[in-house]
Amino acid sequence: MQIEQLPLGALQTNCYIIYKDNSALVVDPGGNFDLLNNRIHELGVTVQAILLTHAHFDHIGALQEAANTWKCPVYLHEAEKEWLADPDKNGSSKFPGVVHVTAEDADVLWSNTGEKKIGDFMFVLMHTPGHSPGSVTYYFPQLQTAVSGDVLFKGGVGRTDLYEGDHDLLMETIHETMLSLPEDTKVLSGHGPETVIGVEMDTNPFINGFGW
Repeated sequence: MQIEQLPLGALQTNCYIIYKDNSALVVDPGGNFDLLNNRIHELGVTVQAILLTHAHFDHIGALQEAANTWKCPVYLHEAEKEWLADPDKNGSSKFPGVVHVTAEDADVLWSNTGEKKIGDFMFVLMHTPGHSPGSVTYYFPQLQTAVSGDVLFKGGVGRTDLYEGDHDLLMETIHETMLSLPEDTKVLSGHGPETVIGVEMDTNPFINGFGW
């Protein structure tokens, strides 16, 4: 199993292609669908599902086109079931004349966390709210890798000034959920470079010395 990062859209949101043999999962198709779809063809894989870490506009910019083209289910946490079609909730209404993002309802709404299986892919679903109420992290133990969206960044944490963001909840999520992962776990964030749990524990100014 391999994971490839592909920054997409105006905000260069990290999309991740997780592939094995001729099958793939795609996490957060944020834009530039043609670029993403061309890479899928180059890899020679069939997309089994689209997994969303959350429903902010920069993570779903190419969602509808991707779902229509690949004919695969879309997975999203139930707390954000209304966000895909609502520009006020997904944040795209804040940029009138620049971006307006809507998509159809997700096919599967996550409600229970824990071990999940889609096709040949096994992972652990973690509910990691704060940046948004339905933020989730997809943890692949066999790769020692967590795909976390906008929860934890290299040297930073997710913003909480958007619709239903909650800074205290985000910090609780990071300390109680993210930092419970093995210290050598690689974190693939929604923007910017990858990092490692142990490194963030030691050096992230939002975490180190926070008092937890």
